[in-house]
Amino acid sequence: MHEVGLMTEAVRLAVASAQTAGAARVTVVRLRVGALSGAVPDALAFAWDVVRQGTRAAAARLEIETIPAACWCATCRREFECADFFNECPHCHELSGELRCGRELEIASVELH
Repeated sequence: MHEVGLMTEAVRLAVASAQTAGAARVTVVRLRVGALSGAVPDALAFAWDVVRQGTRAAAARLEIETIPAACWCATCRREFECADFFNECPHCHELSGELRCGRELEIASVELH
């Protein structure tokens, strides 16, 4: 489960931000997780509960924003929601391999107190 490693690093970065800012604790960590990132939001939340214990983020809340995958059709110049990396455009039925979003896996923000 690579989510444990991902959340260990997220906690490390959030705690480092708190230390740098002179904050006593981390109160909220917000993540953006793309549908095609390979990370499972429920597994991230489970890992979060484990790895934050004993840190300045021990009482912090985790908020996960799921980003749907979207492809771009160069033929009809439209963006459309997709299920994987190569999809047929629902408008013109051309194959699109240009993924515009859905691979995100990032810390969007950290709140400190």
